[in-house]
Amino acid sequence: MRTRVWMVVGVALLGVAVFATRYYEVDVPVWKYLTGKSAAVDPLTLHQEGEFVESNLGVGQDAGQPLTVRVIAQQYMFVPECVEVPAETPVRFRMTSADVVHSLTIGDTGAFLKTVPGAVSETQVTFPKIGDFDMPCHEFCGAGHYAMRAKVRVVPKEQFASLKPGERRACAPR
Repeated sequence: MRTRVWMVVGVALLGVAVFATRYYEVDVPVWKYLTGKSAAVDPLTLHQEGEFVESNLGVGQDAGQPLTVRVIAQQYMFVPECVEVPAETPVRFRMTSADVVHSLTIGDTGAFLKTVPGAVSETQVTFPKIGDFDMPCHEFCGAGHYAMRAKVRVVPKEQFASLKPGERRACAPR
């Protein structure tokens, strides 16, 4: 009898350990999708329709929202690979995945995004200084993972041209 109790306790602890290690990758996006608290996207058609259609990627200004950067993560790149934003301005980052789990950090800001196919992740960042901020992928996604990175170019407010409604922008050539 005592052996069975320890066996049940061991299996329960193993289940808790698996849940704890996979919580943010699988369980949170699935829970948000099932409860309707997260906008779901179809990874197979996200380039063709909806929020992450190719013409809607990059920096944009939505009515009543801070500047929004929409990014698609896919093996082995972020689309777009570079965005330009003004300093000292709140910027909302929204990211989804087209294939596997991806995550990125935004320079030394402490901002972190992790996404799985079908889910949209979001964070808000205000860049206090001008410069280039690297955004490398921190989730191993295959053989080309080492080269998967993007960049945020932060420019002074006065150099950032205002966006027209519906206009999207990535980095300007230098």
